[in-house]
Amino acid sequence: MRIELERTAYKKLLQWKKNAGHSTLEVSGARQVGKTYLVNRFADKEYKQKVYINLLELSGELFLDHYEKLWNEMTQGERFENPVYELIRRYDPSFIDSPDTVVIIDEIQDCPSAVGALKYFCDEAPEYHVACAGSLLGVRLSRETSAFPVGKVEFMEMHPMSFSEFLKAEGAANYDEYLGGLDQIETVPDFFHIRLVEHLRRYFACGGMPEALGRWVETGDIVQVDKVLSDLLDSYERDFAKHGGRAQFAKLSQIWNSIPTQLARENKKFVWGAVREGARAREYEDALEWLADAGLIMAVRLNAAGGVPLSAYDDLKAFKVYCLDVGLLRRMARLDASAFAISDALFSEFKGSFAENYVLQALLSQLDAAPRYWTNEKPKHEVDFLIQVGNEIVPVEVKSGEVVHSKSLKYYADKHAETTSLRVRYSLKNLKLDDGVLNIPLYLADRSAPLIKKALDCAHLDV
Repeated sequence: MRIELERTAYKKLLQWKKNAGHSTLEVSGARQVGKTYLVNRFADKEYKQKVYINLLELSGELFLDHYEKLWNEMTQGERFENPVYELIRRYDPSFIDSPDTVVIIDEIQDCPSAVGALKYFCDEAPEYHVACAGSLLGVRLSRETSAFPVGKVEFMEMHPMSFSEFLKAEGAANYDEYLGGLDQIETVPDFFHIRLVEHLRRYFACGGMPEALGRWVETGDIVQVDKVLSDLLDSYERDFAKHGGRAQFAKLSQIWNSIPTQLARENKKFVWGAVREGARAREYEDALEWLADAGLIMAVRLNAAGGVPLSAYDDLKAFKVYCLDVGLLRRMARLDASAFAISDALFSEFKGSFAENYVLQALLSQLDAAPRYWTNEKPKHEVDFLIQVGNEIVPVEVKSGEVVHSKSLKYYADKHAETTSLRVRYSLKNLKLDDGVLNIPLYLADRSAPLIKKALDCAHLDV
């Protein structure tokens, strides 16, 4: 029996239906993050009628055939009272005209010419709600075509399941409710703190890919989770061959498999030589961009911290690369399932890279601007992430345990004293704001934004 996993994105789908003006919804994200499952579950629960069209199957070709014929008939003077109804009826003769209908077009990235049909759903039949699902790469490419209906589509990007969603899946929704109810920066009681760290350790092992997390909840067997994660990694390699093309396949695979090596280095700056001996940027840049566009990697650029917006001070030649999911990273690194039983191993392996990867995953869904990082050569210092919160630049340090001393974070604050009113540190220590440093327990990373804003307000009041 498949476990029904609760997704935060479901609330966004409900809001989309409520605001039905009505724009088409395009749900994108890396492969296997749960797009199709969530949209279909939403349709089955919230609508009287669902029309499901998968453009990867033969029926997708049939849909396009109907669409093209209908288009030709309309351009040749044929008139239809409701062209969209006519289109759906040709695809599915059993379709009944009903306002409480949602049309799901899945795998839309595999058929860019279908994107042009979206305009007609919006213009001719706004009473039908249309939700598309597709891989991040294909969706981004489709936006660049002349047929893309600008202004007619609302976007929602899905990510691997968060720690908050993991808690609910493990039956610990009460812990998640407690964390969500924190409206002050105050110590989390030891009873909760200790158990939340235990849950977090399991999340680091399983990760947030829905199939892997579901297998853990169903069986409690990390070996079975490893099998799921290995299968997912194999499926991505097949995608490299299918979507990247023969010429790019080797480069995509080499970059992808170098990620654990890159993150195991003391200086995590991406090095082309770790991909292949003698490799040069000009040979591999396109492949790296492909992986980023597909949502499989997260690139964090070096930044000079010269002001806002952060993007104006990027060094485009230096960056760090992380994996889309901490569980996949563990499996890529071939960290054995036995490490699951060791309390702190998953936090400290690879010089804290698991913790950094996890924090980055959490921050990406909460910030308008992607995180950067900062270094100083002489003396040597590095700040893991720089984030922009409103017009504030906040330096962020990630520690994988309870040893939290950081010369780099203090050095940065001293060097940028006029523009730094708050420093943020993630660790296994408790929630605390002390002398301009906000310590956020790793298990609260999903709720960083409100905590950081509250700490900034306190900092401004103290000025």
